Amino acid sequence: MASTTTAAGAVKKGAAAGGLVVRTGEDPWSAAELAGVRGGLEEEAARLRAEITAAETELAARLADSVDGAGDDPTDTGAKTYQRERDLALAYNTRDLLAQCERAIKRMDAGTYGACESCAGPIGKARLQVFPRATLCVQCKQREERR
Repeated sequence: MASTTTAAGAVKKGAAAGGLVVRTGEDPWSAAELAGVRGGLEEEAARLRAEITAAETELAARLADSVDGAGDDPTDTGAKTYQRERDLALAYNTRDLLAQCERAIKRMDAGTYGACESCAGPIGKARLQVFPRATLCVQCKQREERR
């Protein structure tokens, strides 16, 4: 199998690994490993879609009830507003997680999964197996968080 070393110290393996970047010393992605990570991402995406649908249905039902809260005192109104804002924030977060899952699947299809989007170096198989939505290597993520 042919392999080439990139400037970032990564090794890009041949067709058996789907051309995905791995760190020097790591075994290339096997079809079973990649299928396992992809399956987990697809399951999570399906779960997140269901959560989004349920949240949207609940929020729509609350907003459609125009007499709900009529006669409430300011404390009750504030509590309901807080709950609605919290639910909206959670729904936005869920949408963001879904977008990350879908993006990771697209990167697999494009053959760019495992490459850091900042430095183009390898993210590392162990990191991706634990956090499959990762788009940055550890060093770039640490640099981003310091800003």
